[in-house]
Amino acid sequence: MRLILIGPMASGKSTLGRRLSNRLQVDFIDIDKEVEKSAGVSISWIFDVEGEEKFRERESKELLKNIDKDNCVIATGGGVVLSEVNRNILKKGTVIYLETSIQTQVERTINDKERPLLQESSNKEQTLIELKKIRDPLFEECANITIKETKNSHNEVVEEIIKQLNLK
Repeated sequence: MRLILIGPMASGKSTLGRRLSNRLQVDFIDIDKEVEKSAGVSISWIFDVEGEEKFRERESKELLKNIDKDNCVIATGGGVVLSEVNRNILKKGTVIYLETSIQTQVERTINDKERPLLQESSNKEQTLIELKKIRDPLFEECANITIKETKNSHNEVVEEIIKQLNLK
């Protein structure tokens, strides 16, 4: 079993991924954390110093390095689907798209200083809308399962994912 969580920033990929992996008793891999570990610096630093393109290269490398692991839940970064190579790599697992509203993203990122694509933005909501236009069709293209945002707790969302996967 290889479950891969995709979705926009602040959709809960890392939080839900951790809970889902605990619930299923499998490993959890957070691609953003793997990038930081291998680079020895934060994602914000990579964006500032090396730029988004270099970050995307690092992200692809970590995805490729981890994609063949079995019995795991992998949380990706929101932009992982921008690369056609990555979209093909994602096919090696069951891809779960965490669909999230702009409103929720705004609420969850309002005080977050770790989101490079929002740091440079004078209008975070507009930036999120623009990212959504580009990325949502790619998320939908990659997804085996789509989990629509609800007001459910994280544990309820995990149970919904398990139900949709037909796991007990």
